[in-house]
Amino acid sequence: MQQLTRDDLYSLEKYSEIRKDFRAQVMAHKKPRRISIGKHANLYFEDRLTMQYQVQEMLRIERIFEAAGIQEELDAYNPLIPDGSNWKATFMVEYDDPAVRKVELAKLIGIENAVYVQIDGFDRVAPIANEDLERTTEEKTSSVHFMRFELSPEMVASVKGGAAVKMGIDHPAYQGEVELSPESRAALAADLA
Repeated sequence: MQQLTRDDLYSLEKYSEIRKDFRAQVMAHKKPRRISIGKHANLYFEDRLTMQYQVQEMLRIERIFEAAGIQEELDAYNPLIPDGSNWKATFMVEYDDPAVRKVELAKLIGIENAVYVQIDGFDRVAPIANEDLERTTEEKTSSVHFMRFELSPEMVASVKGGAAVKMGIDHPAYQGEVELSPESRAALAADLA
């Protein structure tokens, strides 16, 4: 997938005009890209459109209009766009109650390494997690992790050919597995070259 450049972005003024419709388009696009594994863990698969939305929102919120600031945002978010042989996701451990969240995150140290993708007929693929910085301490894991799932050419071809895809977590304190719906599988297959 092609990375974003300044030419792909709307000016702050133009974005203000189209924001409501653009946001609705992106939210609909994101829906099949959210994979829930149990009640408290979600993978949000990113792509060029989700990252354009993220950049546009950051530029709007921070009122960034200078070239250097725009490039800084592009440099921060472009690495989350898949490149055709992988899937990239924001993994979130979500508990509404802050006290419960604190207790659970202490139990879930290492969960970012226990997430997997499995394409029918192939072994599980573990993520390459948090390439930008470490998000786990001796006391707890973070509620947000960034993941890249690298797929072999054979796996890519299999997914493009319609193979079933499962995603799961195999951690002592949290287990779950889900098979992707046809809509979600098709959305993620579109990320692959």
